[in-house]
Amino acid sequence: MVSQPWMWAVFAGLIGLVLFVDLGVLNRRAHAVSLKEASSWCAAWVSLALLFCGWVSHRLGHDKSLEFLTAYVLEYSLSVDNMFVFIIIFDYFSVPRSLQPRVLHWGILGAVVMRLILIFAGVRLIHAFHWIIYVFGAMLIVTGVKMLLQEDARIEPDKNPVLKLFRKVMPFTAKGDGEAFFVKEDARWAATPLFATLLVVEASDLVFAVDSIPAVLAISADPFIVYTSNVFAILGLRSLFFLLAGVMGLFRFLKVGISVILCYVGVKMLLVDVFKIPIAASLGVVAGILALSVLASVLIKDKRP
Repeated sequence: MVSQPWMWAVFAGLIGLVLFVDLGVLNRRAHAVSLKEASSWCAAWVSLALLFCGWVSHRLGHDKSLEFLTAYVLEYSLSVDNMFVFIIIFDYFSVPRSLQPRVLHWGILGAVVMRLILIFAGVRLIHAFHWIIYVFGAMLIVTGVKMLLQEDARIEPDKNPVLKLFRKVMPFTAKGDGEAFFVKEDARWAATPLFATLLVVEASDLVFAVDSIPAVLAISADPFIVYTSNVFAILGLRSLFFLLAGVMGLFRFLKVGISVILCYVGVKMLLVDVFKIPIAASLGVVAGILALSVLASVLIKDKRP
């Protein structure tokens, strides 16, 4: 079975309603998100994704729901590394905790639109040029090995090319004005440091999407499954960010796990015409690697000062 236009409409309506309640009602005012609140929101987003997975199973069958669940877990796990980058970006621009949710609100909305374009482009490329799947697979393996061997790189958000390009269009001011992204200064508009932070966050997510979308395409080539799983994972990133910001020291081996997952998915893509690994097996591998990396982080203590 394949998705129908009305299913896209149901999904769009659900996401629109959820975003309205989340951003327009419950989190309308800027505030610092506590660890307890972040944990509750994480549980809520995961529960909503699982309910949608059940609906997919009812409408499209068990195999499609398994594809959705595997793609969702994969995308959510790959997002962890990007969350640590966001933490560095916020620290670099000295964004107060109370204003960080505002940046992530708009960053997530931008990511939802950007993923729609990239996913449909990726699916069309695979359908038009089958050999591109081998390119995606090789890219994932190279990225996974590089992530595994590379030490934590020094990130300099102020040198981001997107930020440099925007500076040629509109000037920046060093003065922040609360939640404002733009202020009027000397009779002309200027972007605030908060907007600079948003630009760097969006650029970081674009780079991240180049790795994550090919990985999800290895699980399913159905645009409905790939996009819906991506969106549900993205919507949970804000709460995941504040959860990780509070307990980031507990997951030092998670990066190793993510590297192994990228390599596994890359190999899966390279073997697509030789041996198709069952979706259930892929779900077990991804979940197992995540569980082992978290368990290792808890059991093996860091002896470094």
